[in-house]
Amino acid sequence: MNYHKNLLSRGRLFLPIIALILLYGISHPGSAQNNANNHLQNQSCYVLVADRVFDGFNLLDNSAVLIKNNRVVQTGDAIQLSKQCSRAIDLGDATILPGFIESHAHLTFQNIPAEIVLKHGITTARDTGGPLRKSMGGNGSLRVISAGPIIQAHGGYPLNIFGHGAHSTANAYDTIGIAVSTVDEAQKVVKDLVEGGSVLIKISLEPGGETGAPWMSSHGHGTPPATPWPLLSLDIIKAVVAKAHSLNRRVAAHVGENAGVELALDGGVDEWAHIPCAEIRDDLLHRAVAQHVTFVTTIDTLSACTGIHANVHKLSHMIAHNPDTRSKFIYGSEIGHDNVPWGINGEEMSLMLHLTSGDSIDFPDVLNVFKAATSEAGKNLDKPLLGTLSPGAPADIIAVRGNPFLRFKLLEYPDLVISGGHFIVNNFKKNKANP
Repeated sequence: MNYHKNLLSRGRLFLPIIALILLYGISHPGSAQNNANNHLQNQSCYVLVADRVFDGFNLLDNSAVLIKNNRVVQTGDAIQLSKQCSRAIDLGDATILPGFIESHAHLTFQNIPAEIVLKHGITTARDTGGPLRKSMGGNGSLRVISAGPIIQAHGGYPLNIFGHGAHSTANAYDTIGIAVSTVDEAQKVVKDLVEGGSVLIKISLEPGGETGAPWMSSHGHGTPPATPWPLLSLDIIKAVVAKAHSLNRRVAAHVGENAGVELALDGGVDEWAHIPCAEIRDDLLHRAVAQHVTFVTTIDTLSACTGIHANVHKLSHMIAHNPDTRSKFIYGSEIGHDNVPWGINGEEMSLMLHLTSGDSIDFPDVLNVFKAATSEAGKNLDKPLLGTLSPGAPADIIAVRGNPFLRFKLLEYPDLVISGGHFIVNNFKKNKANP
């Protein structure tokens, strides 16, 4: 989206944004070294230089990133870094960023090509509902980490919508959901998931019926069953959370309305996989913030829901006025749904910005959206170097021509994508080499 134009149309252009535009509005000539795509990934070091570098935390002017042995060594002054490595690529009027992290995807279940997702700026994706797989990728391919199938009640969501049973009779976890009916069964499933490579335990607390919810459509499987759908009992939820925590795993819940939200809070769930679709009672939202729940957004794919905007706005206000909370928003676009891009979603970022910024939009609000898809998302995965250009971070890097802090849409079509030091996309190689 054209962020600058949209702010003007809303009458919400403020001095920090004006200052940013004045500072970055003039393009500077720049060029990349020829044949960089073919040679640099085989070299021990190189320096990427651009008018802007976002390191996962702050936006830096006229800065550079030093990469050695497929890892970030340092971000800083181009001249100083060039003393450590003479091989430099000046991208000119461009912005260098960490590769983005998608925290809610259904890649395996929906057969989404990982190479397309990577080319469009996502370097790490968390598969939160689908066949269980070991973590893979990261060195020239999309890094995919898996939650595995969603733990659900018998007869409930998601198997009542997406079909029953595993894709393979040899593997009970080769599907989008797995039903449990007792505490012992639930604890065994959690143990099996973790042993099979699950990085997050996800449960369904979805009775159905929310107006505008995409899961209320048939998804090609006929008419959805009548609601309410069965839910896990509180005893089972508590058992899942306790077992997951004992195995150093967090628990996320698919929640869509008040009953599911209340169960998630009573059971001690750590994360909401979506902002709920129906409008949630204020007392439950206050409880969520007090209990330090993490909120994955997926606002764009749920934009037809009647309560999504109110829930985000209220949660943002409550977080801002509770300095002791660890609650935060994490970017998630739910790659796998047909109405969202298979890569970075600029509209998701726009919705996050406008719904979490209060009465005005200042530059720190913009930074927070970028951090929600990079450094904060990495911390949420217990991998604090991911989503950053900090020393020691894997060289997962993207770059776009121009300034995406003024226009999010640029991020959907990156001109440079590097995965673990391996060049995947490099449109800058077509430029003339530095003299």
